[in-house]
Amino acid sequence: MTDFRIVEYRPGQEGEIIELISSIQREEFNINITPEQQPDLKAIPSFYRTGAGNFWVALAGDHVIGTVALKDIGDSTAALRKMFVAPAWRGKDTGVAASLLDTVLAWAREKGFRVIYLGTTAQFLAAHRFYEKNGFEAVARESLPDAFPVMGVDSRFYRFAVCR
Repeated sequence: MTDFRIVEYRPGQEGEIIELISSIQREEFNINITPEQQPDLKAIPSFYRTGAGNFWVALAGDHVIGTVALKDIGDSTAALRKMFVAPAWRGKDTGVAASLLDTVLAWAREKGFRVIYLGTTAQFLAAHRFYEKNGFEAVARESLPDAFPVMGVDSRFYRFAVCR
């Protein structure tokens, strides 16, 4: 089950992306957020592919099993967003989450980003451990740049210093 690849988002994948993210948010973590409250998912090119931002999917065959995005928020700073992995593909053994993060960090270095911020919910405890293990440091909401797109469900924030 470790046969997957990371590719840049292609138009037409929105339905699977929305289904993956929404099902994890609602069914697994009981987060009361709808796809309509996440309009970025229906406008991936115009929301994420501005400046040096991008959006990637992990695919098993042609099926979306993971997502991650990097939004350029200016001043060599980015927001890591929409990092989700299907339950069956989680864990160190599959390597999906690590590959998604490696893809984002390589892109960030290549594009000259200095700092990446991210927001997440209190419920995503495994995600907190994953980010911390990979060099992200918890920060207070007040220390986020003004351009950081805080989602209503975000209650925990992280910062990563990108080095070349």
